[in-house]
Amino acid sequence: MSELLFKHFKVTRNFFLKNIDAIDEAIVDIQPEGFNNTIHWHIGHVLTVAEQFMFGFPKKSTNLPENYMTLFATGTKPADWQGAVPSIAELTSQLKEQINRIKEVPAESLNERLATPFLGLESFGEIANFATFHEANHLGQIQAMKRVIEAASK
Repeated sequence: MSELLFKHFKVTRNFFLKNIDAIDEAIVDIQPEGFNNTIHWHIGHVLTVAEQFMFGFPKKSTNLPENYMTLFATGTKPADWQGAVPSIAELTSQLKEQINRIKEVPAESLNERLATPFLGLESFGEIANFATFHEANHLGQIQAMKRVIEAASK
């Protein structure tokens, strides 16, 4: 991966992980009014979608359990969860491992054109940039949810 793009990805991921670390695990499964999901869901969603964008999960990547699509894909919600759900610690470990694999993506692959444009994006490099934006967007949701939950418990 290009050094600059990876630097942006790593800064975003490290900030994401730092924020997750600072969250009291007692609140991760609370769904505050006005929000569609929980902090737990957002953490798993960021991991799962980054795996989709960067590695073609679930068809081309087996680094995550296949049931993550049922748990964390776009359009899913914790109210529908069935079976075992990975813990925050497990998701955090997978996020750390994933960033190491992202670093190994060959820089030349960033120029590859997508078979079908996605949200107007036409190359793998554009998708990689979008993955960073996506992660930062969900971090904002997590931060807002944390504040709402903490304010409600006072």
